[in-house]
Amino acid sequence: MMRVTYDPAADAAYFTIADAIAPGEATRQVVTPVAGGTVVLDFNSSGTLLGLEVLGAQRLVPAEVLGRAEPPART
Repeated sequence: MMRVTYDPAADAAYFTIADAIAPGEATRQVVTPVAGGTVVLDFNSSGTLLGLEVLGAQRLVPAEVLGRAEPPART
């Protein structure tokens, strides 16, 4: 099940597509600048999409999605 987190201080949303992402599991990132922000796709070593980060989320992600998002875990 997809999980969405949102950090308003960074204006960054993360959509976790995999069940869980272990530290170091995302071995390849594809960074795509878009109007108003950046989208970063995280892949594992097999090429499976694990999740995606949206920088500039207030401009790129619908407000209702951000409103339902969880706060990010703090480490």
